[in-house]
Amino acid sequence: VQLQASGGGLVQAGGSLRLSCAVSGGTFSSYRMGWFRQAPGKEREFVAAISWSGGTTYYTDSVKGRFTVSRDNARNTVYLRMINLKPEDTAVYYCAADEDRVPLGVRSSKYSYWGQGTLVTVSS
Repeated sequence: VQLQASGGGLVQAGGSLRLSCAVSGGTFSSYRMGWFRQAPGKEREFVAAISWSGGTTYYTDSVKGRFTVSRDNARNTVYLRMINLKPEDTAVYYCAADEDRVPLGVRSSKYSYWGQGTLVTVSS
């Protein structure tokens, strides 16, 4: 299983970006998906998760109301729409996949497959 994240870049505070994560190999619709991020000097943290069908989502408190996770099972792709970005959102963003039967996962150790990361930089 391979995950390819894209869509990162430099944006001013208050701006928006949409990250994409294309998954190849396996059966995408059987994977629960997650987004994590790692800021310089900090540990990787959970951002958002989405269940196999996309019917259930979960967010860390700091991004609720600003980030939206979605997926297109026909395109084997998961998205993270980010609006009203803040400098503290600056990080490398990673997508992750897993076949766990629990629909959502917030712990990075519960994900088997990871993308390479895409850098999001938010300037003040």
